[in-house]
Amino acid sequence: MSGSPYGPEVDAALAEITRVSRTLGADPSLVLHGGGNTSIKATGHDATGDEVELVLVKGSGWDLGSIEPAGFAPLRRKRLLRLLALTELTDSGMVNELRQASLDASAPTASIEALLHAHLPSRVVLHSHADAVVALTDQPDGVERAARVLGDRVAVLPYVMPGFPLARSVADADLRGVDALVLANHGLFTFADDADEALRRHLELVDLALVSAGSPRWGDEGAPVERAGSVEAIAELRRDLSLAAGTPLIVRQSASSRALRYAQRSDLREATSRGTATPEHVIRTKRAPLVGRDVAAYAADYARYVDAHRDRIPGPIEPIDPAPRVILDPELGLLTAGMSRSAADAVHDIALHTMDIVEAADRQAGYRSLDEALSFDIEYWELEQARLRSGARARLLDGEVALVTGAASGIGRATAAALLAQGASVVGVDLSPDVTDVFDGPSWRGIVGDVAEHAVLDAAVETAAREFGGLDALVVAAGIFPAGESLATLADDVWERAMRVNAGAVARALRAAHPLLAVAPRGGRVVLVSTKNVAAPGPGVAAYSASKTAAAQLARVAALEWAADGIRVNQVEPDAVFDTAIWTPGLLAERAAHYGLTVEEYRTRNLLGVEVTSALVAEAVLTFIAGLPATTGAHLSVDGGNDRVV
Repeated sequence: MSGSPYGPEVDAALAEITRVSRTLGADPSLVLHGGGNTSIKATGHDATGDEVELVLVKGSGWDLGSIEPAGFAPLRRKRLLRLLALTELTDSGMVNELRQASLDASAPTASIEALLHAHLPSRVVLHSHADAVVALTDQPDGVERAARVLGDRVAVLPYVMPGFPLARSVADADLRGVDALVLANHGLFTFADDADEALRRHLELVDLALVSAGSPRWGDEGAPVERAGSVEAIAELRRDLSLAAGTPLIVRQSASSRALRYAQRSDLREATSRGTATPEHVIRTKRAPLVGRDVAAYAADYARYVDAHRDRIPGPIEPIDPAPRVILDPELGLLTAGMSRSAADAVHDIALHTMDIVEAADRQAGYRSLDEALSFDIEYWELEQARLRSGARARLLDGEVALVTGAASGIGRATAAALLAQGASVVGVDLSPDVTDVFDGPSWRGIVGDVAEHAVLDAAVETAAREFGGLDALVVAAGIFPAGESLATLADDVWERAMRVNAGAVARALRAAHPLLAVAPRGGRVVLVSTKNVAAPGPGVAAYSASKTAAAQLARVAALEWAADGIRVNQVEPDAVFDTAIWTPGLLAERAAHYGLTVEEYRTRNLLGVEVTSALVAEAVLTFIAGLPATTGAHLSVDGGNDRVV
């Protein structure tokens, strides 16, 4: 909202609150994955030119560590204060009113705590879920303990559910003489007219709580450890989690030595049964982790929990899947699950910080969070139920994992891009070092190496299992196209290299991937990027045509053998795809001359007269992976129509 239409005072205020918000959000011990919120008050002007008192509140979906001025919603403060005078207001009604109070219909929906921000008279309000403060209040005597440790200028209130009830509770509290507010099991608010003073006071109070907590290193993973357990065991666990969730999940195995030690505690089940550190975490992590690997028992206990408390919510409820999101196992350590690698990462960080909070509280009076009933109120909160009922459309491959060979360029790269765009996490293999960073983001892992080497394929499968939980799809796109050479003069090394890469590596990839594909939640899928040369070989390409034909036969055998495992094996057969690494300008000119064509004529020498691109081939691959559940052993030409094949 830089250069906003509301006047220079608002622009200056936005710059100020953005700066301190980023400072607050940069410390994960204060703000973790979208938690916390901030605000600043300023006088602006509406479209008529009239002055209006605004409270600029962090919008939902924005992270304080990276927030921009556009991440704050400009709300009419007087309107919010009138709402706060009501005795009752549903949370969905409150969200609707917050939207109507905004001067900008395109601004993000304001934080659920916007009314609280409006009520506090100070110009700047900063709110965090600081680990040290949460550890202080997550104890049997948490309210009294926090008041004693933090001093007279801090008001400490018992737990009240976030939303309108919390705002009303704060509005009814006596805040004279205080510049900070602690909400039990929830977090810390500091407020001042100067943003830097509000931040200074915030950090001062966190330091006081930190001393009481024993000064742990919040969220520290410790030294990395070699992740134990077989990849098959992880893939089977992911299958069970996904079946319970009713949708594929990404599962991350942590390399944290800190988490492994925690997972090996003798009292682990008791230690992890006492609830989440803050109420909102239950939405991401559920109230307790799974200890061990018995997903069915966890799901049954979750059903009991829902049945025991469903009467707390009026009317029907939209069921939440019973799959755990945090798993602690003495051999596998910490595993976290989510619809994407980003979601699994967020759960991982929350789990580590929760371990520290639990142990910090246990060093004092003992850890105690919300009971089952209060946790249920948050998990089945009206706003969360509305989100579930909205039925936000998922991408085709959310929660799924693919392995793509030849992923640094050409058809492999285009296929990896198509899979990532549809929500898949992807492991790419290529000889080129570029494969490691050809795509950005947590859902991509690149493995550098020759697909003809056993160790490279084993590393790719290991990465798929330990980074993402398993494997749903294998796309074999790596291949070589030897220089044209007649059969009469074909060199042994050219023949052997073609067979090794184009056929032998395919057999190894299929063998390495099979155990994980066999337990894919929605059935494994294999797509071989073949060629029209299988059906219509050309002169001078004996090594290529023969090796690719051998690979095609391997795929046909796999379709026959693996149908019983629910694995579908199909082939796409492109021709004349010239935006790939094998088609150098020299080779393109050579082949065009061989047929007596110009390069441009050679590019479109098909029945439709179109140029076939890597992206078009990737669309065909995606069709086999994301759809056609009753199809295996199929061959799909992507060649513009070839009179020798048709």
